[in-house]
Amino acid sequence: MVRIFCDRKEKDLKNFWNHIVFHPTDAIEEDWGQIYLNRMAEDNAVRTVRIYAMFEEMVTLDENGEMVFDFAPGDRRIDCLVSKGFSLCIAYAFIPPWLAADQSPERTKMRYKGRLLVRSHPYDYSKWEEICRVYTQHLVDRYGEDTVAGWRIHCYNEPDWYHFFDEPAENNLARAAEYCKLYDSFAAGVTSVSLRIPIGGPALAESDEHFEFFAHFLEHVSRTGSKLDYIAFHSYGTSPDLMRSGEKMLNIQGAVYNTLTVARLAKMYGFGHLPLVCDEWGASTEGYMGSDRCPPHEFRETEQYSAYFVRMLTLFDELELPYEQMMLCLSGQHGLEVNFGGHRNFFTRDYFAKPIYNAFVLANKLGDEKLYFYGEDPLTDAAVEDLAVMPTRHKDGRVSVLLCYADAAFTRELADKSFTFSFAGLESPMCLTQYVIDAEHANAYTMFKRLGRPAEITDEQAAAIRDFAALKAEPAGVLTPENAELELTMSNNAVVLLELEPRKA
Repeated sequence: MVRIFCDRKEKDLKNFWNHIVFHPTDAIEEDWGQIYLNRMAEDNAVRTVRIYAMFEEMVTLDENGEMVFDFAPGDRRIDCLVSKGFSLCIAYAFIPPWLAADQSPERTKMRYKGRLLVRSHPYDYSKWEEICRVYTQHLVDRYGEDTVAGWRIHCYNEPDWYHFFDEPAENNLARAAEYCKLYDSFAAGVTSVSLRIPIGGPALAESDEHFEFFAHFLEHVSRTGSKLDYIAFHSYGTSPDLMRSGEKMLNIQGAVYNTLTVARLAKMYGFGHLPLVCDEWGASTEGYMGSDRCPPHEFRETEQYSAYFVRMLTLFDELELPYEQMMLCLSGQHGLEVNFGGHRNFFTRDYFAKPIYNAFVLANKLGDEKLYFYGEDPLTDAAVEDLAVMPTRHKDGRVSVLLCYADAAFTRELADKSFTFSFAGLESPMCLTQYVIDAEHANAYTMFKRLGRPAEITDEQAAAIRDFAALKAEPAGVLTPENAELELTMSNNAVVLLELEPRKA
């Protein structure tokens, strides 16, 4: 039995999990980007969206060698996000090609819409500082200092990975030394406009020398006094190579280790008080690598990913990891040739919602107070095995409980199991509603497989998939102070949200 105390607050609860990276940033103006954002706003699935400033398209030189800023494309994107109610995290990246110390073709990479990603550090850091200053001033002028001070801005993206920064560097410490110059100039530029805007770094990629780079950065900031309001880092559970080899499948403990090490290093260098922002996470790396090249990436289409997400957020909360935010990195809708291809996104090519998206919708329905609870297994008198519980209360008295039944290591196929939930402290009758995500509920992939995995989906098939993918609110009776128990059977990798609200007279 699991006992939930509806009248006993354990702590205030901050939603650190309903946040995403929208990738690529310049897809915001695309039709598919608008479909994504409209759906997320309508379903209240996401609170914060991380984007790139995209200085590579914003800042050019005129015939006199003076910098010219074109804010219009970025303004359109931010206007769109703000209009839909999203908060922002902006990565000040990437540098314009003309500012690169090494402008040889091999130091650049072609990306979405033919734009160039420069992998060199700037030849003049004063110009980088001026770019950061001018753009920050523009944001403050356009959106107001109060609004921008409610966002987060960080310097660059994954500078410990040659794919993004200083590819010719001898090693990661050399890359770290160059990044520290980049960060100092960034901090000087932003703070010359406002000291209220939260700034952070270094947003590392979790490379082989991830922690060495991080320690070098923290030591530098501690010594120089550059402003640092939060620590940004990235964390992934595994990779395609490790999954294909069977060496490391879905794994939450790796993210726990990474976070604890980051927190420990921060404390060692005097920054233990700063919030941690994992501004990019995923259960596996390589968002554009589908299940055709990495068959285990099929989990991105199934109920296993929704279970992974819920088990992760409940574990992080139980361990009291110092998270301020964690942002799921989404890969774009562009270039998808098939539906359900194992890519890292919320929707398929034809915009069928995946279980991971539905889990985000349910997780954002939790309240802002965590309630006390405990579990007892009548056979072992121990904590209920394989069940994650997040009981919460809203300010208006409603209770929302998020549940997940899954093997914590995602290695065992669990049999269906019945659980009894007892709700103590009810003062009046409460109507109970439940939402379910599992193989038979809110799961587009299940219906797609039942239809024979059609390469071209008919309108009739699409309607069937969308209906099967939809979250459905299922009335489940009334609980009273005298009769406050619920019997619930859950299947493997099931996610369930229970909502209790006062019965109307």
